[in-house]
Amino acid sequence: MDYRSEFLFAHWAVPLLKDLRGPRWRELVTRIAALPAEHPDALAFALMMVRLNGCVKCDPRRFRERGGCGNCTRFVLTTLNKESEAGLMARFRAAQREIARAPEAHVLEKKAW
Repeated sequence: MDYRSEFLFAHWAVPLLKDLRGPRWRELVTRIAALPAEHPDALAFALMMVRLNGCVKCDPRRFRERGGCGNCTRFVLTTLNKESEAGLMARFRAAQREIARAPEAHVLEKKAW
């Protein structure tokens, strides 16, 4: 039994989403999965998924019902969210801009230099 539980969207679940849209989505998911969880693009992807999945309102009952973070995300993208690949890519770009505006992102960028 896996006793791992997540707070909001789990980065390890990203690869599970690869085949849920077209080639641009697959490319994005593959790139994000290869990044560390604290990379600004991985954070932007997580922010987008938190909003799509409704992670903020998730509770232990809902978490169990949906089978954890990976299954919940697949359920949302295949059943609840019929948004196009282009729409999801636009959401991701908006989340990137939001993460870039966050003060902590600028601190992380300067440390990488």
